[in-house]
Amino acid sequence: MISIRFRLFAILLATTGAVWLFAVIWTYSNTQAEVERVLDARLTEAARMVSSLITDHHIDVAAAVDAANAREASGPFQQAEGGYSRQLSCQIWSLQGTLVSRSESAPATSLADHREGFSETEINGERWRVFAVINPTLGVRVLVGDSLEIRERLVGDVIKGLLIPALVILPLLALLIWLSVGRGLAPLNRIAASLSSRSATELHPLPEAPAPREIRPMIAALNSLFRRVEDVRARESDFTAYAAHELKTPLAGLRTQAQIAIRSDDPDTRNQALGQILSSVDRTSRMVRQLIDMARVDARDEVVARDHVDIPRLMAELSSELTPVATQRDVRITVGPDAQQGAICIQTDRTLLRLALRNLLENALQHAPAGTEAVCAISRLDDGVTIEIADLGPGMSPTEQTRAVDRFYRGPVSASSGSGLGLSIVQMAVERLGGRLDFRNRAEGGLSVVVTLKRSVA
Repeated sequence: MISIRFRLFAILLATTGAVWLFAVIWTYSNTQAEVERVLDARLTEAARMVSSLITDHHIDVAAAVDAANAREASGPFQQAEGGYSRQLSCQIWSLQGTLVSRSESAPATSLADHREGFSETEINGERWRVFAVINPTLGVRVLVGDSLEIRERLVGDVIKGLLIPALVILPLLALLIWLSVGRGLAPLNRIAASLSSRSATELHPLPEAPAPREIRPMIAALNSLFRRVEDVRARESDFTAYAAHELKTPLAGLRTQAQIAIRSDDPDTRNQALGQILSSVDRTSRMVRQLIDMARVDARDEVVARDHVDIPRLMAELSSELTPVATQRDVRITVGPDAQQGAICIQTDRTLLRLALRNLLENALQHAPAGTEAVCAISRLDDGVTIEIADLGPGMSPTEQTRAVDRFYRGPVSASSGSGLGLSIVQMAVERLGGRLDFRNRAEGGLSVVVTLKRSVA
């Protein structure tokens, strides 16, 4: 790919050349028109001046005729070559067609046959611009003309005077453009050098103050990227540390119970150890799944999916999936009456919403006492929808509610059974969905968790 410096250089050089070419064409056109106007005015003035001099007898016409005859005898007319010293040619003709007088640079042939005013004619291959004035007092016609070739040479010399310096200056101009573009791109090179010298762990922001105004948006975008990468790295580091710490306990318990089962000869002791192993495997499996869920939520910085989600149907799917867990704990899953009144649909990310609601429902089943129920209620709002999942468990104190969404936080009740990840996953998912998570202790006992999604209801 062509470098930015070369592209800018080519664009600036081409633009400068085009402007210069346009200036030359415009100068040529204007110069030609101006030269034509000035030389025509000079022809008119010269012809009228000669006519006036003849009328005032400052020129002896009879002597002029003798002088003309003598010049004709001396040889034919020779057009002066080069320079502009003999540009004008003058002839005086009688109205009967006799040459009365002519200037040294004028041919013997009549410059024009018209009566008065301007005309163009060709004599012996030479083109002439002629102005004619009739003097009725003396009965003569004054013709003053100049060669069109000389006029064109004059315009050409003017253009050459512009082009030759341009051709000399153009290489110097190209060098200056190349150096200027390089100097203009120097801040980008400094940023590239600064970034290339960094290690993978150096994510501190780039300084914006000395940078040009045009580069500051790019620096701001890079700094924003650095902040996001640093946040992701911090979350990954915390995640790895917490996961390693939390998995050590159930694995140690599994090892202990396995050793008890191997060494014991008592069937009751062995069965109890195997039951503890099964329970630990279930808890570890749930923790691993929640860790995977957390990683999935962490990976979605922004909600990009816009699915058409029927929330009552989604809750019915989750209830069906968790029925074995509810049966094992002797807890019923009840869907409130509002959700039975028809579809309540929103446009949102189905995957994130499903993760959040599943963890909420699992949490309710985890804390609901045997013989009770976990209640799910869905309600429409003017600008969204609320999803409430409640249980009749011990509830949470205000302090616990504040810390409930922290990773691996377990309250006094769930310290032995929970992983401390469920509500953290819910909070992260709800934030990604642009919603709000609230905790409320119920008057009849237990905890109610409410998810409010500010999305347009379909």
